[in-house]
Amino acid sequence: MNEVPKRTFAQRFHLKFVAWSVLFIVLLCGSAALTGVNWGEFFSNIGQFFSLIGKMAHPDWKYVQIVIQPVIQTLQMAIVGTTIGTLVAVPFSVVAARNLVKNPVIRGIIRFILNLVRTLPDLLLAAIMVAIVGIGPSAGVWTLAIFSFGMISKLFYESIETIDNGQLEALRAAGANYFQIIVFAVLPQVIENFISYFLYTFEINVRASTVLGYLGAGGIGMLLQQSLDSFNYSQTAVIILATLIVVLVIDGLSNYLREKLD
Repeated sequence: MNEVPKRTFAQRFHLKFVAWSVLFIVLLCGSAALTGVNWGEFFSNIGQFFSLIGKMAHPDWKYVQIVIQPVIQTLQMAIVGTTIGTLVAVPFSVVAARNLVKNPVIRGIIRFILNLVRTLPDLLLAAIMVAIVGIGPSAGVWTLAIFSFGMISKLFYESIETIDNGQLEALRAAGANYFQIIVFAVLPQVIENFISYFLYTFEINVRASTVLGYLGAGGIGMLLQQSLDSFNYSQTAVIILATLIVVLVIDGLSNYLREKLD
């Protein structure tokens, strides 16, 4: 008869779980104290949140006609920005991949540039682009392009580093050049991941373009800012609902396409 394995003292009393829970609570409370979070003020003013929801409970449906064009502009910004960022990210990701570029100096410089781009928040990029090209969708497109470039390039080169290197070695042994290796050994193995990452970034950019409008970068975000500044919450409700519908449609379509790729 097999004996039941004996549990240690730590296992019987779940000491690891308790220790991690205590550490999490300490870090949470410490972070709240250092950042000046006032929990009492938050809960005492939570009624304002429900008051705001009540004001948006009666959307101004006549405003839908005005919202349609900015929504289309938001989608256009996301499509163009994501596409530009992806096209620029592909060559950078190829050079940044460890299994394709053996020179650590070149690879390090490229990765440093990519890390620098990802360090810049999208709101900061939007403010810079508005200052450069002016208020409007052009600023939003270039902001999303740079943001997409930073994120997609990292996803791409990490995907390239996970491919089967046997095909690379076989082509190198056959005398293939660098370009031929990329076309015939790398792209066939990563193209599905590339498309999936493109769709994922596009989803993020649709959401981000709404926020960028606050800084004058075009899209439906500018209407959202105007409605909030004028305290016209019935119009704000229409804008939020329109954005929600667009996000749900894009999310569903992206999930469907990614499932087809698997």
